[in-house]
Amino acid sequence: MSTGRREKFATQVDAEILSSVRSLARAEGRQLQALVDEALADLIDKRKQARPRPHVMSACRASHENFGPLCEKLAE
Repeated sequence: MSTGRREKFATQVDAEILSSVRSLARAEGRQLQALVDEALADLIDKRKQARPRPHVMSACRASHENFGPLCEKLAE
């Protein structure tokens, strides 16, 4: 995912969170920027994984079409 090209941006962060991240960076001997990169990449990865894959949704729909009436009867 990384292009190697860097771009500056400005944002605001909760003071306690920023303090904790700075402490973590110092403890690990890393730059704050590296932790921000890692956190954003992790967020993107988590969000991608949270979406059902198309073939899974297709199988779910097909199963519901085939077995929906049976499930309704079993639920009664």
